[in-house]
Amino acid sequence: MGYVLKLYITGKTPRSERTLANLHKICEEELDCSYSIEVIDILENPQLAENERILATPTLIKELPPPIRRIIGDLSDREKVLLGLDILPRNRGSS
Repeated sequence: MGYVLKLYITGKTPRSERTLANLHKICEEELDCSYSIEVIDILENPQLAENERILATPTLIKELPPPIRRIIGDLSDREKVLLGLDILPRNRGSS
């Protein structure tokens, strides 16, 4: 089935763009299976953010596979994102 991810942002800001780029990079490098990313701008869809109880942006929600997980921030901390998504890194640094 793959990963189903929802990214909540506030407008098309440099931070939102950086967050989305970070997410795409992690998904391309770490996920063998299929994934989908839905980007929800809470300025355009405030009700969706309210329904999900989004208190800060950017917020990433992993809906599938279970369990549901939330990560808040620009996703620049790769290890935190992988841990939050329950993904084992493919490549460990070699010395």
